[in-house]
Amino acid sequence: MRHSWRLLLFRNCPRSSLRAHVHSSPSYFQVHTVSSIRSVYSFHSLSREANFVDPKSPINCKNPIAYNFSSEPLVEPEKETDQLSILSDIFTKFSDFDDISKALESNGVAVNHEMVLKLLKLLRSNPDVARRFFNWVLERDSERLSSKAYNLMLGILGVNGSVEEFWCLVESMKKKGYGVSKGTRDRVTEKFEKEGLKSDLEKLKGVFATGSVDNSVEKIGLRVSRIVRNQVWGEDVERQIEDLNAAFSSDLVKIVLENLAIEPKKALIFFKWVEENRLFKHDERSYNAMAQVLGREDCIDRFWKLVDEMRSNGYEMEVETFDKVLGRFIKRRMMKEAVDLYEFASGGANKPSVQCCTYLLKKIVTGKELDMDLFSRVVKIFIGNENELTDSMLDAVLKSLTSVGRFRECNKVLKEMKEGGFLASANLQRKIAFGLGSDGTKHEVNEFVNHMEASGRDLDSKAWASLIQGNCVSGHLKKASVCFRNMIEKKGVSNAGYAFECLVNAYCRKNRAIDASHLMHNYISRNQLKPWHTTYKALISKLLVQGGFTEALNLLNLMKNDGFPPFIDPFINHVSKSGSSDDAIAFMNAMTSKDFPSTSVVLRLFEAFFKAGRRSEAQDFLSKCPRYIRNHADVLNLFCSMKSGKDTPAATATATADVAVTI
Repeated sequence: MRHSWRLLLFRNCPRSSLRAHVHSSPSYFQVHTVSSIRSVYSFHSLSREANFVDPKSPINCKNPIAYNFSSEPLVEPEKETDQLSILSDIFTKFSDFDDISKALESNGVAVNHEMVLKLLKLLRSNPDVARRFFNWVLERDSERLSSKAYNLMLGILGVNGSVEEFWCLVESMKKKGYGVSKGTRDRVTEKFEKEGLKSDLEKLKGVFATGSVDNSVEKIGLRVSRIVRNQVWGEDVERQIEDLNAAFSSDLVKIVLENLAIEPKKALIFFKWVEENRLFKHDERSYNAMAQVLGREDCIDRFWKLVDEMRSNGYEMEVETFDKVLGRFIKRRMMKEAVDLYEFASGGANKPSVQCCTYLLKKIVTGKELDMDLFSRVVKIFIGNENELTDSMLDAVLKSLTSVGRFRECNKVLKEMKEGGFLASANLQRKIAFGLGSDGTKHEVNEFVNHMEASGRDLDSKAWASLIQGNCVSGHLKKASVCFRNMIEKKGVSNAGYAFECLVNAYCRKNRAIDASHLMHNYISRNQLKPWHTTYKALISKLLVQGGFTEALNLLNLMKNDGFPPFIDPFINHVSKSGSSDDAIAFMNAMTSKDFPSTSVVLRLFEAFFKAGRRSEAQDFLSKCPRYIRNHADVLNLFCSMKSGKDTPAATATATADVAVTI
């Protein structure tokens, strides 16, 4: 029965699912595409050019591997691994093709030929999921399944005991001109022998006896490419190819072109010859294979002529082609060509992903020079396809700028992205503010502030604090103070508490707590600033450590005025360990508006003096206290117990007499 293999594979799939995928419009094999149609080189001129070997050229027939024809993949290995994991999860979780399509779209995963091969390898021990994935690709676009993909699926079926499906797939492969690879044969042979499937084993051997290996599309492709590569193109080469009696297909042409990648001129000759001689009419796959070969610095004109011809014939650039060529352009720092390719892809039916735009912007800002014209082009192309710039894109660009020491240039990036309708969020404003505070000049900081104000998104208090922090981290306390003053002038003091605390902490870290206290007094008296309670507490603690006892006492009065309770713990600790009796009296007077603080506070200070082993200072302090403190029973008991050192009637009487003398 015709298409029996396909029917067998789809026997577990709902018909509605299959119909939906046959007629669904968006392709998950996305790509991307610029434009004017250029004339194609004539076949004969290409022949003459390809057979001339320039000793200075990187393409030297005497040393065919002298030119390393490699490419940098657009997708980083970590990201590619994530995409494979997402693909595997989707096809494991869902069986209905409609659900699979929705999941792929929501996760932004594009399936190309390489992803097909890698996922099939990953699913070797999971035949059900592999079968579902293979069926999905077969239904979506069967031309994407190469001989290698078929062999991977064939091996999965054979090794996992799906013998009937295995033979159906072999028949389907024969109709497409695909052979069974040696690796697949060996794995399946081992399985058949282990299971005692003698008849299937003999049948498999018969497949190879009839020339499955020798006449496979891979083998024929290698023969053709050797003929072209090892000889000067001419009638003899053409005759040898024709004598092979090969049935040219997309796979065969693609294999030949891939093997001729180190000699792109000969590859292009073969590409033109095979169609001019009506051996094969080029399709999307063969055009893309040729584009991958020509997408290099020394063939750039021919590349553009080819892709324009491809589009004029109604074909699109595949994801795999776009990724490889774009990666190669970027690796060789051909940024203008990379942007041209991005524009070309964006003008096609399959658009570049958001991640691709971000990747390209990152590469532009880390180039040898910051080319804002190219940056602007990419942004305009991106939004021209009804996309929106996002915080994550700007964040990625800012990280790239930082990596090459160009963060100061961020205002240029912000300006271009603003032209694209994007305004940075509050979080990004803070990040930019901190970066410019750390490294930017006064002009660049002012430019950023003015840019945000012109955009209608003034810096909030936290962004101003980040700007101040950046200055402080770089050691520019004066600039930080100027920034705070500018903030007060622009925004007032109502939301300045956080920013002021950042400034105070920075001064304290630089052992300049006394200067910070002067700033506080000035802003409170002149601008009616109300510092946070935490700011008072932090500054008092630092002042006592940095020799600012008097300044710390003055802050107690400010705290009282702002309605905060007095912060006494660090004072008690400081006075008891290093202060005099006069310091103790000054502290008592500063912490309360009454004549003298409560007895409980005084007792705490006496106890701290004794704990610090400073009994004479405690005695001096006691002598300067008001009479009601000196005569208080708890105070007398404390001094008696500390002075006697023993709980005996005689000792207590002696201690009491000493205290009485003091009083």
